[in-house]
Amino acid sequence: MPTLQYLLQAHGHTVTVDGVFGAQTGDAVRAYQRAKGLPDNGVVGAETWQALIVDVRPGARGNAVRGVQHEFHQRRGSGADPDGVYGPVTESAVRAFQSDAGLIVDGVVGRETWQALVAGADGGSLQQAA
Repeated sequence: MPTLQYLLQAHGHTVTVDGVFGAQTGDAVRAYQRAKGLPDNGVVGAETWQALIVDVRPGARGNAVRGVQHEFHQRRGSGADPDGVYGPVTESAVRAFQSDAGLIVDGVVGRETWQALVAGADGGSLQQAA
């Protein structure tokens, strides 16, 4: 969930990174979907994930980098604390993950790496709790 929130921030939406798909995150998802011409149902399915994904490269800075770092640090126990700077520790974690996942090892978190890294980006969905 924090990765979704970081990606929403990367696209200019105001949302607190708290790991909860509450009203604030739901509103940000619907606003993002409307802005992208997607069905504004508040469900983060494959189409919304694909639109949210941005390439993250060595040297990059910002909230999309924090999303990548969160995936490695919190969920996989490797990489740097989410500081928003794609430095050597993050690059090492990305390259190791790409190798382990059978992906092209280039250090770039593009569509295929995001799909392998983030549950939901390959067709699953997230939505606000009822």
